Amino acid sequence: MSLYLVVALGAVLAGFVQGLSGFAFGLVAMSVWAWTVDPKLAAVLSTFGALVGQVIAAVTVRRGFDKRLLLPFVIGGLAGVPIGIWLLPRLDVAVFKACLGGLLVPWCLAMLFARNLPRITGGGRISDGIVGFLGGICGGVGGFTGPVPTLWCTLRGLDRDVQRAVVQNFNLSMLAVAFALQVGAGHVGLAMLPMLAIVAVCVLVPVLLGARLYVGISDARFRQIVLGLLTLSGVALLMASVPELLRR
Repeated sequence: MSLYLVVALGAVLAGFVQGLSGFAFGLVAMSVWAWTVDPKLAAVLSTFGALVGQVIAAVTVRRGFDKRLLLPFVIGGLAGVPIGIWLLPRLDVAVFKACLGGLLVPWCLAMLFARNLPRITGGGRISDGIVGFLGGICGGVGGFTGPVPTLWCTLRGLDRDVQRAVVQNFNLSMLAVAFALQVGAGHVGLAMLPMLAIVAVCVLVPVLLGARLYVGISDARFRQIVLGLLTLSGVALLMASVPELLRR
């Protein structure tokens, strides 16, 4: 399959999931791109695509916004993004796939069974800031800023709209910083522009469709479908990378 088609497919699927849930662009896109796209290129495309999608989603879905709740996440995230950017050029393909799969599987399984998880009430803004810091690191590495804050908000027992608003606006802030740092660090070259254009075009309509569907779909149903697919993607990535790492 052509590299351009692979990039387009990943962007379409990831854009729809992001519009539907407010997060997970990087996770879905990387599940498709990690097989054939160079990790450094995939990281840039993921960050850019997620940023474009978040801008669109933030305009179309605005319910549940709470500035005071969001602030600790953003402050922590701003400290974490540069660390993720620093780590990016030091990754190799096998480790990259293993880390991505290792992130997908436990996170998605935990979210699938979130109803059985205890609600966390302690920690306050300091804990929120630490979670934001971890999300910022993940955003700097590959644009997937959403998993850690999303799981944390679920454990906090936040209302669906409030959780989406926190994660969506946190992602938007972190991705803007991450992409600016990637450009400043020289990770975005002229040769990438056609790929960036493909991602931007392919994200537009799926994000709008996902955001429209979010308003009426059952929260439990869409979460089961999306997280089930992501779990399978994570397992596939682990199966592809772990044997190679064990042979070293």
